[in-house]
Amino acid sequence: MSLEYNTQKEKLVLPEYGRNVQQMVDYCVSIPDREERTRCAYTIIQIMGNLFPQIRDSDDYKHKLWDHLAIMSDFKLDIDFPYEVVKKENLDSKPQRVDYKLDHIKYRHYGKLIELMIAQACEYPDGPEKDALISLIANHMKKLIFSINKDGVEDEKILKDLYHYSKGKINLDPATYKLREFKEAPAPVAATGKKKKKK
Repeated sequence: MSLEYNTQKEKLVLPEYGRNVQQMVDYCVSIPDREERTRCAYTIIQIMGNLFPQIRDSDDYKHKLWDHLAIMSDFKLDIDFPYEVVKKENLDSKPQRVDYKLDHIKYRHYGKLIELMIAQACEYPDGPEKDALISLIANHMKKLIFSINKDGVEDEKILKDLYHYSKGKINLDPATYKLREFKEAPAPVAATGKKKKKK
């Protein structure tokens, strides 16, 4: 007697339901009497729902089960479905292409958000709020540079970039304006796995 492995059998459409449920669906399709075929379909839906009780919390879980039943029958199950099930042609349809607006970024290492924040800061009225925002932006720019260059970067370079970004509206003197210093975080110490004995 030779054994038949699952790899030798026909590939399951929805393998999560298993081969037994697929065989039930195939049998259901073959039932000649429409009324009996419908009763059989409802029984299969019950079994499918019992296999995945966690999906009962979702509002449309029964609709999903009927969709799955239609798919597993290769859309050959001729019954009055209680829901409008998915169409075969919609399974292979590709979503519409989403066009992304690719804006020019002056300095890619800073990103687009920095550009927008600097433009916003330029619109602020002079005062402590504007000064605080500029300080946050400048320090964040330095942090971004530090993340790609661990050797560090001069404040003069950051303030120069800030000047260019703001089209000369933010002009900070590197001789007097100091940014925060950033240091690389120390590597975590590997645990030895040994526990200290209680005295």
